Amino acid sequence: MASSSTQTPLLYSCIAHHTTILSECTTSPSSKTSSLASLILPKIDHDSPQKLTYTHGSHHIHYISEASSAHPGNPSAGGLTFLVIAESSLGRRVPFGFLFEIRKRFFDEFDVASADFADMPNYGAGSFNAELKNLMVEFGTTSGGRDDAITNVQREMDDVRGIMTRNIEGLLERGERIDLLVDKTDRLGGSAREFRVRSRGLKRQMWWKNVKLMALLVVVFLLIIVAIVIAVKNATG
Repeated sequence: MASSSTQTPLLYSCIAHHTTILSECTTSPSSKTSSLASLILPKIDHDSPQKLTYTHGSHHIHYISEASSAHPGNPSAGGLTFLVIAESSLGRRVPFGFLFEIRKRFFDEFDVASADFADMPNYGAGSFNAELKNLMVEFGTTSGGRDDAITNVQREMDDVRGIMTRNIEGLLERGERIDLLVDKTDRLGGSAREFRVRSRGLKRQMWWKNVKLMALLVVVFLLIIVAIVIAVKNATG
């Protein structure tokens, strides 16, 4: 999996044929957002083209899925899904603009009329990973990229408000919800451990500051006493 430490609200993206990941990139490995994709991909229906958003806490999972009816010359293209997981604060226009762009570029690189996507193995389109990474950074962090994303949305559809939004909890079976809860708990536990480490470090810093302050006060007090003693001796001498 291609990964990057670049800070962008577009956290994870993949192109899949049904549940087979053909290309993917994550810009935030610590967020473990790829686990969300692995839960959603098996649930996606390819009977008709879809544009849909699932919400999960501070994350939104957006995807565009193809259908065989849209590709009569190559039914295997009907099993493709273009997916991105983003911070909810980003809204929907930029993520869907990004999806429209990667869809266009993917079909430019892999001819939709002749490529057998069903025959591709895992990461069979791994050559596209770098393109995903570049677009995630560009569309997520630059004003020009976001403007391009919004233009893509305006060109492809009338209004993103027409895209259905669902809560991911309603999609998953009970066992999958438990897995997701465990994953969330693990992330919270990691954050708690990190907080405790920072707290201990801060306590040590404050303790040393107090020690230094007390030492300074003692030195000043001693200097004052010495000055008084010298002044008394001079006066009596």
